[in-house]
Amino acid sequence: MQAAFRWEVPERFNIAQVCCGRWAAQPSSAARIAIRAHGATGAARTLTYGALKKFADALSHQLTGLGVKRGDRVAIVMPQRFETAIAYMGVFQLGAVAMPLSMLFGPEALEYRLQDSEAVVAICDESSIANIEAVRAQCPALRTVIGVGDAASRADVPADTGAGRAAGPFEVVDTDAEEGAILIYTSGTTGPPKGAYLPHRAIIGNLPGFVCSQNWFGFDGVANAKSDAVFWSPADWAWTGGLMDALLPTLYFGREIVAYNGRFSPELAFTLMQDHGVTHTFLFPTALKAMMKAYPEPEKTFRLKLEAMMSAGEAVGDAVFAYCREHLGITVNEMFGQTEINYVVGNCSMNGRTDQGIGWPARPGSMGRGYPGHRVAVIDDDGNECAVGVPGDVAVNRFDVHGDPDPIFFLGYWKKPDATRAKYTGDWCRTGDLATRDADGYLWYQGRADDVFKAAGYRIGPSEIENCLVKHPAVINAAVVPKPDRERGALVKAFVVLSPDFVASRAKAGVDAAKFDLQLIEQLQSHVRGKLAPYEYPKEIEFIDALPMTTTGKVQRRVLRLQEEERARASS
Repeated sequence: MQAAFRWEVPERFNIAQVCCGRWAAQPSSAARIAIRAHGATGAARTLTYGALKKFADALSHQLTGLGVKRGDRVAIVMPQRFETAIAYMGVFQLGAVAMPLSMLFGPEALEYRLQDSEAVVAICDESSIANIEAVRAQCPALRTVIGVGDAASRADVPADTGAGRAAGPFEVVDTDAEEGAILIYTSGTTGPPKGAYLPHRAIIGNLPGFVCSQNWFGFDGVANAKSDAVFWSPADWAWTGGLMDALLPTLYFGREIVAYNGRFSPELAFTLMQDHGVTHTFLFPTALKAMMKAYPEPEKTFRLKLEAMMSAGEAVGDAVFAYCREHLGITVNEMFGQTEINYVVGNCSMNGRTDQGIGWPARPGSMGRGYPGHRVAVIDDDGNECAVGVPGDVAVNRFDVHGDPDPIFFLGYWKKPDATRAKYTGDWCRTGDLATRDADGYLWYQGRADDVFKAAGYRIGPSEIENCLVKHPAVINAAVVPKPDRERGALVKAFVVLSPDFVASRAKAGVDAAKFDLQLIEQLQSHVRGKLAPYEYPKEIEFIDALPMTTTGKVQRRVLRLQEEERARASS
């Protein structure tokens, strides 16, 4: 597929035009539902493509009136709701730069990003207005705060919906495909957050991976467009996973996406997908593990219409892989990418229909292969491709196999040229994630470079051990880190979140809870020892209520690792 694929990137290109404007311009597609709000009723339940464009136009006029110019940064601090999508379209079409910020950010996190980006406007709702107010004085570039919903009365001005105005349609700015469109900050798990500056063309680079991982989303076979594709993901639209892997590509194809602003739960996920006839989804491995434990046989309770599922952020593992195939009727397509170079590796199972000449069989535990248009390799420290089976850094070349520029690439880190240069070895952009490659080109995840460690001379990758632990009925999630040890250098330690049934059993044990824990720890150690190498079983297990997670659903092993290092220093 790589040899047959060629990029087509127009010189002039605007995300808002392809995700909204072109659909609103045709009567048949203007009336099509763009976004459906789960839990809402009446007129507030759906937003058509025509309405999305009308509201985006009103906001673009308002921003222009507030002095926002081409290239200015506009912060968008809202959850999954109609106004969030409207804000993105309104910012893109006037040539400004959208800066997504999670509503979960506290004042300190918001202040850093608003200061660093020099955002001139922030659009927020009731979930974030208080934190914006708390840091406003420390952000001198922030001229105006626009309020949505219950925040309208507290902000400088309420968002303009176009009611009572006669400004008319807003003409989309004729942006260059290379112009910046999105400034999205990395999670900062290995240092201060960095702003990844993405151009309009990045959405084009995203499309092959999205289409493949969603089993040819929105198309019947290869050529015939379908109208019944419905997408949903709990991924926050403020993050790459929710914005670039869910909202924007769904709108690009003129399909329907479900928005839900609320707490995730397994029951919510299954009920939402059933009620709205969701056909395509992106679910984090953490969410899938919780769903598997809560509903071991979901087909007995729910009636789903799933056609494809993508998962990313952590390794899925063969336990979850088998659960989805056996009980949801779906082969999970794992995907790998980063904010800087998103959607570059993954699977396209076509749910077993790969004999049609498209897709490739998903292999349990594998990251998949490079998606069409992306030249992906496993490289060593010098930038040379590693041999089959030899671990190295997953990297993507600036140029595809034909020598054409890959449009997936970010423009660089905001105001950090040294960090941008350090990301590359020649034309290879390093991810910092370790993997091996097999003879068929499939990649096998070994962990983050800073998550892999040595214990008693053995190289330990946490994901395989974590996957093994989750197969035990007592475990809902797990994280493995090194614990400093004077003799071995480090030993394998697992932090384990118990399933609700075992939490209840532990509570019933009362004064015998310590004995219960010891017995369960021995069971879990024996479970891992019997399935993996002897040196991989966790020498120590600690039960905790919840693992530290990023807002994008990734386990923060670094937090646990630093905790263990601090404990070691305190006891020495």
